[in-house]
Amino acid sequence: MKNLLLLSLLCTAVLSSAQKITLLDSISKEPVSFATISFGNGKGTFADGDGVFTLSRKRYPDVDSLTVSSIGYEDLKVATVNVVDKLYMNPSTAQMDAIVVLAKLEGKFKEEEIDAIVHDNYFDCWLPTVESEIAVKFERQDGRRTLIKTLQIPVVLEESQASKKGKLRAFSTMFRVQFYNVNGDGSPTRQSNYPAQTFVITQETDEIHELDVEELGIQIPENGIFAAIQVLGYTYPDGRLIDAKKYREIKTRRGMEKVSTTYRPLLPFTDEIDGKQTWVRRIFFNNKTWQLFDLTYNPNSKLVRSGHDNYGMGAVLKVYEPKD
Repeated sequence: MKNLLLLSLLCTAVLSSAQKITLLDSISKEPVSFATISFGNGKGTFADGDGVFTLSRKRYPDVDSLTVSSIGYEDLKVATVNVVDKLYMNPSTAQMDAIVVLAKLEGKFKEEEIDAIVHDNYFDCWLPTVESEIAVKFERQDGRRTLIKTLQIPVVLEESQASKKGKLRAFSTMFRVQFYNVNGDGSPTRQSNYPAQTFVITQETDEIHELDVEELGIQIPENGIFAAIQVLGYTYPDGRLIDAKKYREIKTRRGMEKVSTTYRPLLPFTDEIDGKQTWVRRIFFNNKTWQLFDLTYNPNSKLVRSGHDNYGMGAVLKVYEPKD
């Protein structure tokens, strides 16, 4: 009985220091799914599919304000002392004004495939963290009208983590794909108006995950488009996002340091692609600035120094014949 009472008191203390917050559209009152919540100083989290996230005073004792952002909405900044259970986000009039309705592509077409590149070398892989996003540029084929039908997402399931029975340890990780326009300098810029897509990778997933995006009608502009992949975190068996701490605290000679939690699966980078087509950013650092993945991003990166400086995302494209 004493143990049960102690456990009850501990649970009560934890719950009392955690606040569940729901993000809603200020006009429609619908949930704002998978919004990004930045706590500053390199920390952050995401709302789930119902627009809910947890602010834990115990988990983040040094947080005094937060910033919420999501495509199509104005950024919301609020002091943690003023946080209430429901926060309303205002649609961005600038983005609403920028919406362009594209005519549906019609006519004869042929499918062309950009092969995804995968390998099983653990040391030539990107370790996904919620603070990082990886963008790969896709261009029109032969200058013709081109639509993205399927994205091919290469993953490494870490055979080294297999149990004695030869089976991989179970996991379930949610990723998000978002699309970005191309800036004048070739970098990703303002997020396009195509909706983001979430998907889940498990230990049962093939080494190349096929993500069907045909219904989104993604037409590649003349100067190209970026598809970016970002890990959101582990999920429950029913697919709901687990609200967990996104970094670990490690004791070093310089004191306690926060290290971002890495998630499975790994993302294989390749040295088989000519040129530079991969950009990365840390969304809780450096004002979300995109950087080309080369030595200017990190001169000590083993991936870059070994020539593995591109993520081999592939695609199936529908390439339309010129109009008469």
